[in-house]
Amino acid sequence: MMRITETVKQLIIINIIFFVGTYLIGQEVAVSFLGLHFPENPEFKLWQPLTYMFMHGNVMHILFNMLGLFMFGSFLEQVWGAQKFIFFYISCGLGAALLHIGINYISFYNVANTLMASGLSHQDILTALNTHNFEPLYGKIDQSQFDTLTSAYYIPTVGASGAIYGILVAFAFIAPNAGLMLLFFPIPIKAKYFVPGILVYDLIMGLKGQSLFGSGDDGVAHFAHLGGASIGFLMMWYWKKNQFNNNRWN
Repeated sequence: MMRITETVKQLIIINIIFFVGTYLIGQEVAVSFLGLHFPENPEFKLWQPLTYMFMHGNVMHILFNMLGLFMFGSFLEQVWGAQKFIFFYISCGLGAALLHIGINYISFYNVANTLMASGLSHQDILTALNTHNFEPLYGKIDQSQFDTLTSAYYIPTVGASGAIYGILVAFAFIAPNAGLMLLFFPIPIKAKYFVPGILVYDLIMGLKGQSLFGSGDDGVAHFAHLGGASIGFLMMWYWKKNQFNNNRWN
């Protein structure tokens, strides 16, 4: 069995500290301060695109993410060294936050533009959302649009999944023929097929979950996953092109 590497161990410890601390001070308070919020929400803070990736909603959430970090992160750290690995990990987490915020902006303003076309100002919309007085919005948008507007504005995002997806992409680059499998589908699939497969699934579910493309929301930040994977792919492509893959940074 692969041993846990030092940087991965430290990341797991930090995640556990954040997780325990969340329950000690109260989940609502911790997520309000450290989770990733919509930038126009008063609870948004500049540090949240970094801190959100150390926050988790429940035991299963952190368990699966830390298992992925251990299994694939330790492999990458052994190949790259600590500095290159942590740079890659944080970059993928930030990329996940960026794409998630971007999609939320598209969803939010798709509805907000309808409201502004009906006579409301941008400030009227923000005031209604900040005061939870939705009366000015009634009759101008349907329930699906209202749900899209409020979920983009209110619901914070937490979790290391975006960074983990970046790690999965890097693993598939380096070990494309390694066998991977899901717990509920215990048949090994080569990484070069497995990773694109789960990315296609996330893309389908993400599009389905946005009112811009259809209705429904499973509560998973699929575009954050895709953001982390995209940054991971671009970095691996650049490093491979410039022959940095075999160079350790430390």
